[in-house]
Amino acid sequence: MRLVRFASWATHWSAATPDDIVSKSTFNLYIVRCADGTLYTGIATDVNKRLAEHESGPRGAKFLRGRGPLEIIFSEVVGDRSSASQMEYRVKRLNRAQKLALVEGHSKLADLEANQVVEEDCA
Repeated sequence: MRLVRFASWATHWSAATPDDIVSKSTFNLYIVRCADGTLYTGIATDVNKRLAEHESGPRGAKFLRGRGPLEIIFSEVVGDRSSASQMEYRVKRLNRAQKLALVEGHSKLADLEANQVVEEDCA
């Protein structure tokens, strides 16, 4: 059994794995619109904190560097990290029109099954 520290502020050690700690978190899927109109999809436990990291810190996605100001146009709770990662993959496979339909409420995340994602040319 490996001992890990629960958080950076914690001074005690406990018998837990990093997966145990992460699984207790609730993840959100979010879509950000950049100043140039491009869309970026990601997951985070705290979307506002993640947006701040994208805008100012080295922990932000490289894709978003120099594309500010950024605006969160969609955010929805999707569950644990595994579910969030799977949903993020499905949303990233959508074309721009499908993502905007999701943002505008014409489609729902729950409707995105692995076999329902349609890949089309973006030409």
